Amino acid sequence: MSATQDYIDRLTRLKAGDLGLLRTHAGQALDESVQGFDLFTGVWWPLRAKTPRAPRREVAWLIAKLYALFPVPQVAGQTVARQLRRGQPLSEPARTRFQQKLDGMLLCPLGQMEPALQWALGAVAAAREPQLDWMKLTDDLSCWELEPTRLSWAKEFLEATDTERE
Repeated sequence: MSATQDYIDRLTRLKAGDLGLLRTHAGQALDESVQGFDLFTGVWWPLRAKTPRAPRREVAWLIAKLYALFPVPQVAGQTVARQLRRGQPLSEPARTRFQQKLDGMLLCPLGQMEPALQWALGAVAAAREPQLDWMKLTDDLSCWELEPTRLSWAKEFLEATDTERE
């Protein structure tokens, strides 16, 4: 099992109360709350102590908060870009705004991505059968600073077939 998979498995096993606590920390830094810090480190630190390949702390904290907000089932291959393509609006003004939000997200540095990812995962969660590859999202955010990562999201969004649309 990869370190990322182990981390996602740990998140999916959190109890409702723990997820609720993480939800209250949306938009907050890790050091803003002792309760949030303790919960997060209880999930992340044992994995980090076991392997240096564990997701970076900044990425892991962001994923924990996003998962708490949108506990969409883990399904390999169902990337954010693919899911956004499937759920984009058909009408023109709405479609243009949707694509502009995606473009803005792709330009964001990791430290400023939380609001954009909340929008994106909200769109994914609103789908008829929401699903998401949390492991791929975690791995992508771990190397978000690298231009090829963002380009692959854009390419995947643009190349998704219309048959994938809802």
